[in-house]
Order: sequence, then C-alpha cells, then structure tokens
Amino acid sequence: MDKHQHTAQEEWLRQVLEGIVETSRDHLIITDGEGFIRMIGDSCEDMYGRSKDELLGRNVIELEQEKVFYPSVTHMVMQKNIPQTILQETKNGQQLMVSAYPVFSGEGKLTAVVNYSHDLTEILELKQRYESMNQQLKQFESEIEELREKNQDGMVAVSEAMMAINRLIKKVAVVDSTVLILGESGVGKNVIAKEIHRNSRRSGGDFVEINCGSIPEGLLESELFGYEAGSFTGAAKTGKKGIIEMANGGTLLLDELGELPLPLQAKLLKVIQEKKLQRIGSTQDREVDFRLIAATNRNLEAMVKEGKFRQDLYFRLNVVPIHVPPLRERPEDTAALIRVVLRNLNERYGLQKRLDSATIAALMQYDWPGNVRELENVLERMVVTTDEEVIDPVHLPAEVAANYVEQEENVPLMPRFSLKEALEQVEEKWMRYASERCRTTAEMADLLGISQPSVVRKLQKYRIRS
Repeated sequence: MDKHQHTAQEEWLRQVLEGIVETSRDHLIITDGEGFIRMIGDSCEDMYGRSKDELLGRNVIELEQEKVFYPSVTHMVMQKNIPQTILQETKNGQQLMVSAYPVFSGEGKLTAVVNYSHDLTEILELKQRYESMNQQLKQFESEIEELREKNQDGMVAVSEAMMAINRLIKKVAVVDSTVLILGESGVGKNVIAKEIHRNSRRSGGDFVEINCGSIPEGLLESELFGYEAGSFTGAAKTGKKGIIEMANGGTLLLDELGELPLPLQAKLLKVIQEKKLQRIGSTQDREVDFRLIAATNRNLEAMVKEGKFRQDLYFRLNVVPIHVPPLRERPEDTAALIRVVLRNLNERYGLQKRLDSATIAALMQYDWPGNVRELENVLERMVVTTDEEVIDPVHLPAEVAANYVEQEENVPLMPRFSLKEALEQVEEKWMRYASERCRTTAEMADLLGISQPSVVRKLQKYRIRS
C-alpha cells in the first residue's frame, strides 16, 4: 500500500471512528494514554454541561478536580490498567453507569482509554418510584396488622411484651381468678382490666372502676361498701349502694390499690374471702359475686415488708400478676400508638392533621414518663391547638422538644426533615460501618444483603472510599 492509500485508509478509519462516537447509544469519550480527550460525542453538553470544544484536549484529571467527571473512571483505568465500571452523578443530577477500557500498544503501553457512559436517571427514577410504592404498601400492611392487634377498647399490642400480655389476658379472662396488674402510672392498666372483662363470662355484667388514691380516706369506705340511711351526717335518706355491690355479677377494678388504708384493707380481705359485705350503719350481710382486678403502680411486696400493706391481702390479690412495661421500653407500641391516637383524634374532631417526620422522631425519642396517658394528652394538645395541617416540631411541648435536641447533640430541629433524608442518614452509617469491616465490595454486599453494583453506587453516593 502506497503512502497515498495509507493516508486515505487512516482518514476513512478516523471518519468511521468519529461516526461511531457520534451515533453510539452510549456516550463515548476516547482519551490517549495520558488522559487527554481526543474524541467525544456531541451529547456531552447535555450530559456534563460543557460543550465539545470545551472538553476536547482537556485532561480528565483536571476535569475530575473540577467535578465535571467525579470520580473519573478513565483516571481509575490509567491508575490500575484494568477495565473499570462505576456509577457517577453529574452536576446536572444525572445518574450514569460509566465503563472504561484500556487500549494497549504491542509493547504493552497504555495508548488509549475508551469510556462508555449510559444515562440511568430515568431507570433509577422509576426504581425509586417503585421502591416508594413498595414502601407505602408495607406501611399499609403494617397499619392493617396494627388494626388487627388493636381491640375496640384501644389496646395496642405490637411489641412482644404486649403481645404476651394479650395472650395472657385471653387465658385468664375465661376464669374468675383475681388479677393484679402492676406498672407505672399511665401504662394502660385500666385498659387491660376492661379487656379481661370484655372477654370473660361476666361481660354481660357491669365493669365498675374506682381509683383508691383519688378519693379522700374519710369517704372511701362509704364509696366502697355503701351505707344505710341516716348512718352519718349528710347520708342520703335512702342509703346508697357501694362500688362493690354495683359490681355484683360483673367485674370490679380497684385502681391504685396501694393507696388503700390499712383498716379498709382488712374489710376488703373479708369481702374477698366470704363474698359478703355490710354497709356502713348496717349489721346485715349482703352477698356479692364479682370478679376482682386490682391495679397499682406501687411495690406491694416492699410495702408488706414496711408494714404498710397486709400480707394476707397481698397473697389474696397476687394470684395472676400482669407486669406492664413502661412505654419507653416498647418503642414498637409507641409508634403504633402515635398512629392510632392521631387517627382517633382526627375522627373525633373531624380533622386531617398529620405529623412531620421530625415530629415523629422527637415523639419516638422521648421517654414518656407519663406513659400512654401522657402521649395521648400531648397528641391531643397539638391536634387541637395547631392551625396547620402538618404538625411540625415547633408545635411540640417544651419537654419533648428539649429531649429531642439534647439527644441530637443540640442540632436544630428541621421542620421539613423528610423520611428520605432520614433513611439516607441510616444508609450512610451502614455503608461506613461495612466499609470499615470489609476488604472488598463483594464482602460488603454479603454483609449488607445487597448486590455488589448497589454497594458501588452507594459508596460513590456517600463519597466513601472502599
């Protein structure tokens, strides 16, 4: 082949190569062995925000520093002399899958790098929409499951501890054994008592409740046992039936039993043993048949040792103890209660209030010393006092907001902190955890339970070196 033919052949190859670069479905960049761009497709301006003339002749290392290509897969090939594939995000927000391949001379010297970029933005957006829909579906399934666990009296049992209590309720409800419900104030002891009554053979009778700590000691005896006409100054002319008699045929809940004075403890013990009582001012025994449930936030066993509670009454009551853990020890129930209570409040007041994600985070981090009762009060206060449809962290009571700020190391509350941003923070922490403990992206994929390309993409997303 003469010189003229050789030149014509080279020109033909150049034109064909340029045609391939321009018509390829993937965006092509070809550099020499030192990283200077020799050929690039016209789509570069749409993809990278730079014209063809601005990029031709530029070095990819410089462009990487300017964040035009970041990271530069061509630069990676120049360093390692092997093909590389990464996920790359452009300044325009496009998601690219970029592959680069080295070209060597006969002597093994790197002479060129061919770079293929495929725009995954639309595919990833579709994937995100699919994941979002899938997440919504899981949320709906969770809410359906929550409604199954929630009975008509408002008991929420999502945590293992509360589900165990729920199972115990079903067992003791069918018998008349005395139940002692123990737990902090506000954990829902009366709700459990109502559930026992509702599932018992006495459900057709009355459920009668009295709080022994809310009635003055001088009046408590007459409230419990009733009185005859004229038995004391101010007594009704016809007398009055006591709480215990009112529970005849049904269930009696003695709430805050630890506040019951010692003299009344003796009278109560006699009623429990004999199933009979005498009203104040009467010598006549009245037969009573009731299911007794006692509840207290006090340590009755310690009170027995201190002589503040009768041991024989304690043994009579402590037949089937149910220990209800505080709300701070069962976050699953806290999350479910927030949803249930908010839904009930919206239905009650005809509203459509929603909680901002940061508000939910603050509510979940709070210890709830007042337990379920406090949670219900806080949510109702925010629902009825806010004008906006979305309840932001600024609407939180001071004690709840202060607790959240303290746990977040005094980072200001973000009124529009989205769920996506929260999930990304968790994802980034897991990626950093895995990168510190694994040697390769394959090991990271095994540890995290995701694919290796997903690992590579997330490492690039969070600028984590593997």
